[in-house]
Amino acid sequence: MCGIAGLVSKTNVNQGLYDALTVLQHRGQDAAGIVTCDEGRLYLRKGNGLVRDVFQQWHMQRLLGTMGIGHVRYPTAGSCSSAESQPFYVNSPYGITLAHNGNLTNSKELREELYRTDLRHLNTTSDSEVLLNVFAHELQALGKLTPTADDIFKAVEGVHRRCKGAYAVVAMLTGYGIVAFRDPHGIRPLVYGKRELDKGGNEYMIASESVALDSLGFDLESDVEPGQAIYIDINGNVSSKIVAEKHAKNPCIFEYVYLARPDSMIDGVSVYKARLRMGDHLAEKIKRDWKDKHIDVVIPIPDSSRTSALQVAHHLGVKYREGFIKNRYIGRTFIMPGQSQRKKSVRQKLNPIELEFKGKNVLLVDDSIVRGTTCSEIIQMARDAGANKVYFSSAAPAVRHPNVYGIDMPAAPELIAYERSTDDVCNKIGADGLIYQDLDDLIISVQEGNPNIDEFECSVFNGKYITGDVDDAYLESIEKARNDQAKSKDLADLQGESAPIDLHNGS
Repeated sequence: MCGIAGLVSKTNVNQGLYDALTVLQHRGQDAAGIVTCDEGRLYLRKGNGLVRDVFQQWHMQRLLGTMGIGHVRYPTAGSCSSAESQPFYVNSPYGITLAHNGNLTNSKELREELYRTDLRHLNTTSDSEVLLNVFAHELQALGKLTPTADDIFKAVEGVHRRCKGAYAVVAMLTGYGIVAFRDPHGIRPLVYGKRELDKGGNEYMIASESVALDSLGFDLESDVEPGQAIYIDINGNVSSKIVAEKHAKNPCIFEYVYLARPDSMIDGVSVYKARLRMGDHLAEKIKRDWKDKHIDVVIPIPDSSRTSALQVAHHLGVKYREGFIKNRYIGRTFIMPGQSQRKKSVRQKLNPIELEFKGKNVLLVDDSIVRGTTCSEIIQMARDAGANKVYFSSAAPAVRHPNVYGIDMPAAPELIAYERSTDDVCNKIGADGLIYQDLDDLIISVQEGNPNIDEFECSVFNGKYITGDVDDAYLESIEKARNDQAKSKDLADLQGESAPIDLHNGS
């Protein structure tokens, strides 16, 4: 889960990219980067931390140019190194920079192929660098001094032939333009927008979510479709083409559950309305299965469960209350590397309002349950605040399988629902009752917004990986990369790491 953005304008794009990444900050808090192009020269700034920390005024002043791309990152394979911050750069052909959201499932094979066949050197463990070099090789193989839109589309077609997994990409060809493309399943989101300039003409933006377009005054033109490439040249000419031989709309359903902001539109579906419908269906299940339980108040776990919790309270006919106050200056615990760090941050992040809990039977609503660490702490906080009974509900089904398409969920054994029944999970988190959304109801909640979606990527819930190339050996390799011990080592290594260096920019 990363955030990407690209801008082609008539004026400097540095501030626009900064603002877009700030809006997309929820998609990654580990690192941020921006690269711009001015008269054939690149200016890059990237490093670990939040957008506001990576970019100071002097960095922004040096990011010159009327087109550029940006990225906010969190690690998808356990590494927190600033060396893997994006965008990545390769000098041949043309000078290409690239930012990527997703994860390649055949990265290991591609690395070997790039070295032995394409004669390309890779300097990091990031599959985004793999993707960049595959794209660069396919473009270079065409042997054109000046690439056309058709040349770029042919290169993206080559990427689709070679790369498997999930990838939403924005890439900049120095002095020529920006290309955006999405894998043939459309697993990770990507949208395209336009804004009219006061003096005539248009400027264009690519982003992971439509909320980034909204915040900068761009009109949402469309999603980048699965298997589609959109090329915007430096003069603002736009070309697009479906270049994948086979393609289907299979967006990741977890985007709607948790990852995306509620004010975004993804593949024609309002995330906000989808979450409202999740609350409708969850309430119906509670009324059907918990007839013997008396609930006095519904309280959401802020922030992403609020929308569903409102509907649950409405349908149950009980009070909705904000029982937890959130400290806005603590990062999302889902993204934080290291189990101990996540656990410690929960009580720093949330503080209960005692009067909303004391002597009451409380139903807590969360968007999902992954490791269970957070909800265990929250349930205990509710009890400490005087709750009589604490029931827990999830607007999503039980998460039993790891994600391999760009979400850094833990390995299967670290998932609390792995090989456990609902009653087992309930006992482990210390609740008086636990209820999950049914997968069929979750799918209905989202698909109602766009019946043309072919099938959702639901692997974290059902273990069915939409690309069809994920086996036990691959899952074992992911498990080794994602264990908390590896992440702790990476954090320790960072203490001795040098500061990032800007191309043509100083440090």
